[in-house]
Amino acid sequence: MSLLLYFSPHSCCLAWKGIVGIFFLPIILSGFASCPKHEDGKVTWSNWSHLNPLTLKKRSEGLVGRCAHFTLEGHKFLIFGGSIHYFRMPREYWRDRLLKLKACGFNTVTTYIPWNLHEPERGQFYFSGNLDMEAFVLLAAKIGLWVILRPGPYICAEVDLGGLPSWLLQDPNMKLRTTDKGFVEAVDKYFDHLIPRVIPLQYHRGGPVIAVQVENEYGSFNKDKDYMSYVKEALLKRGIVELLLTSDNEKEIEQGSVEGALTTVNMDSFKEKFFSRFRQMQRNKPILVMEYWTGWFDSWGRKHHVKSADEVEQTVSELINREISFNAYMFHGGTNFGFINGAVYFGMHRGVVTSYDYDAVLTEAGDYTEKYFKLRKLFASISEKPLPLSPQHTLKTVYPSVRPSHFLPLWEVLQYLNEPVKSHIPVNMENLPINNGSGQSFGFVLYETSICSGGYLHAEVHDIGQVFLNYTILGVLNEKVQDLFIPNFTECQLLRILVENQGRVNFSWKIQDERKGLIGPVKINNVSLEGFTIYSLEMKMSFFQRYVPLYLQRQQGVIRRPKLASPPISLAGVNLFLYLKPHPFQGWVSGFVFINGHNLGRYWNIGPQETLYLPGVWLHPGDNEIILFEKISSGSHIYSTGLPKL
Repeated sequence: MSLLLYFSPHSCCLAWKGIVGIFFLPIILSGFASCPKHEDGKVTWSNWSHLNPLTLKKRSEGLVGRCAHFTLEGHKFLIFGGSIHYFRMPREYWRDRLLKLKACGFNTVTTYIPWNLHEPERGQFYFSGNLDMEAFVLLAAKIGLWVILRPGPYICAEVDLGGLPSWLLQDPNMKLRTTDKGFVEAVDKYFDHLIPRVIPLQYHRGGPVIAVQVENEYGSFNKDKDYMSYVKEALLKRGIVELLLTSDNEKEIEQGSVEGALTTVNMDSFKEKFFSRFRQMQRNKPILVMEYWTGWFDSWGRKHHVKSADEVEQTVSELINREISFNAYMFHGGTNFGFINGAVYFGMHRGVVTSYDYDAVLTEAGDYTEKYFKLRKLFASISEKPLPLSPQHTLKTVYPSVRPSHFLPLWEVLQYLNEPVKSHIPVNMENLPINNGSGQSFGFVLYETSICSGGYLHAEVHDIGQVFLNYTILGVLNEKVQDLFIPNFTECQLLRILVENQGRVNFSWKIQDERKGLIGPVKINNVSLEGFTIYSLEMKMSFFQRYVPLYLQRQQGVIRRPKLASPPISLAGVNLFLYLKPHPFQGWVSGFVFINGHNLGRYWNIGPQETLYLPGVWLHPGDNEIILFEKISSGSHIYSTGLPKL
């Protein structure tokens, strides 16, 4: 495994010295015309700077769909939207990404609101730091951008369980995304907390929010004919007054629509025949492509997806020429830091990779792409006022490799964890009696029990389980492999099964059954085992606060069992984007990287992703603590490079 780094002096100044070395001028895109002008077949848009969230004070009529187009305060309005997820980057970078959106020529930012991150435990809500949704929305307004919010409760977004909190899975009878009593009660309590935060951000209250989405892509799920009406009314009765809309793929827009909300579509290219049918289905309403996919996400073990800049430019040009509003998904993808990634299931479970670069308009690290420059040129050609200057590029550098100097086998960490759970039978991750009764959402679970004979082991594991006899690994179990032979031995031994949650499926009916850990009994020769000690390995910041003070043994040779490896690295005076690169000659196989307690996410040598991104704002002057949790085999060095490899 190798480690790749690059850095930005600009961000360095912001993060470490409190002095901004490169200034972003607060130039605001003035907007587009109230009416289009056709000159030699070209569409241009006049200035309507008075329809800017910064300067528009007198407000009477928000976003309305009239005939074939939207209006805002009665003026014709095309939505040029771009998706940015505030929860997929450090808060310190929000301004940079939003400025780049504005400078490219967009007038609207769209974002999902992830329930599972905002309410990780029942009744415990978090809206601060990187999860300060209100601050993100208000910052967008200051930059001159309108906002479309997508609060779910289900959002997909390639996040764990589609943004639903995992504690909903504790009740095996609950039906997710339906009017099931238990699910509705949970949504109501969440909305009771969330929507009051949204109300003052709405257009009619002086905020930038011009539209709110009802659920997400329900047409592909479609399990309850009453559910969409319930979600719509839940928003309305709590005070949402702006335009409501739904969002579905082409083939499912009718199943996912609901009366009283504008139907919008998600698609990967311009399709004239579809739009003709769509206009017939939703007469006298404007068309909004809620998601025009500028790229696609990746999953482990599959190829990296790309979409050409020419194709994106051509599609956006077609949409503009036909006066169709659209949202570029994604403008900036960001990163699935920690364990927030979702998964796909097409015959087998595959976790979404750590990077959510998405081959978007900006890279994972916020850098410009060919797509950005082509779209900026396109938008500039139809704007009667010059676009704002684009923020400067970030500079990159490469650092010398570092060698892990210490290691700590997982078994020696157990004594520093919280008290383990004692159970007669295995308990799945979500039902562990921890976190105030909300169970465990992410990470690993270690199951231990004593056995006194070998034989054929059977266990249902989700997603991957390493089986050990004391300290010796015997094999791996997963959804396809549920049986393993254990050789005979003398005296009783400790059977250990370390199970990793690699991300819950975020799309389709499979979300209903996405419990992780050991599911059901564990048997040897068809006899159920009993008496389990269960350790929760959530890898939270508190875990490393216990770990770092420990005396770490000097690494000697290759360790072929789960362990923590730690090289100290001095990075004083710079800000860097750090990459860890799995390399077949360096020995690292699969695990996670933490720096100063921040979880950068998963690495895995099956690809396609080979680098991990580290925001420079997570570093500090002097020594920075890098910790690798390696599941299989230790490597020799951590290397850096100036470019990601996805």
